[in-house]
Amino acid sequence: MSPGASRTLYLKLALTAAAWGGQFVAGRVLAQSMPHLVAAAGRYVLASACLLAVTLWQEGRLPVPPRPQLWGTALLGLTGMFLFNLFFFGALARLPASRAALIVALNPASTALLVALFFRERLSPLRWLGIGVAFLGVAIALSRGRVWALFSSGLGAGEALMLGGTIAWAAYTVLGRAVLRSLSPLAATTWASLWGTLWLSLGAAAQWRGFSMAQLGLANLGAMAYLGVVGTAVAFVWYYQGVRAIGPTRSAVFNNLVPIFGMTSGVLVLGEPLHASMVVGGLVALAGVTLVNLPSRR
Repeated sequence: MSPGASRTLYLKLALTAAAWGGQFVAGRVLAQSMPHLVAAAGRYVLASACLLAVTLWQEGRLPVPPRPQLWGTALLGLTGMFLFNLFFFGALARLPASRAALIVALNPASTALLVALFFRERLSPLRWLGIGVAFLGVAIALSRGRVWALFSSGLGAGEALMLGGTIAWAAYTVLGRAVLRSLSPLAATTWASLWGTLWLSLGAAAQWRGFSMAQLGLANLGAMAYLGVVGTAVAFVWYYQGVRAIGPTRSAVFNNLVPIFGMTSGVLVLGEPLHASMVVGGLVALAGVTLVNLPSRR
């Protein structure tokens, strides 16, 4: 990859992190005013329409992958779209956006663990140390500096749901490696989004009774459009371009920026409080993820 192409790719991954950081504000708005699966399904209806249009424009058609990869895209839709949104909106109904965003700092460490488990990539002692430090940083942020309290009281429902979301996203990232062998990042994301729309629509059917069209005010429509177009259609394609070019572990390192953007957005846009433990924990988690992604040396 040429230096110019590398810079463009890294800029896209950084902007992807910024877009995903803003998702916590938009998700918080929707999670407090709409049934969660209805909001998520609306997000992916918009995202799928945009992705399908761009795919037809750039590639002329939506290529149908071989059957194993087709089922692989169904798994992508299940993990990265259905399960992640189920956990994401459930967490944001209970947590401030800035607090939920900090848990995303565990994404790179979770991805490294899954890559080691499923692809037999050996983790060096330094990477194991980095994973431990990343988890410690998130624990500091969640416990407001009283890490030992987590052992007695455990995680709250919101924190546990967001942790489930990080695991679902790590699975989405790792599964993408196999799917991208036969599909472009754009086609893979489009297929995953179509599957995600299907899974979420089936789930949303049970929540239609609690939904009224009067709930679709300008704020909710704007939040849904942001999540569907910017946070999904654009950001997911750029992310998979990174996964294809530099691999899932190195791409996931840009998720380090998501908690920073998410925490900043929650404080500036929603007026949420910023605690010192959140800043310290975020910095410790960032240091841990840096260790995870240092190049291996013999």
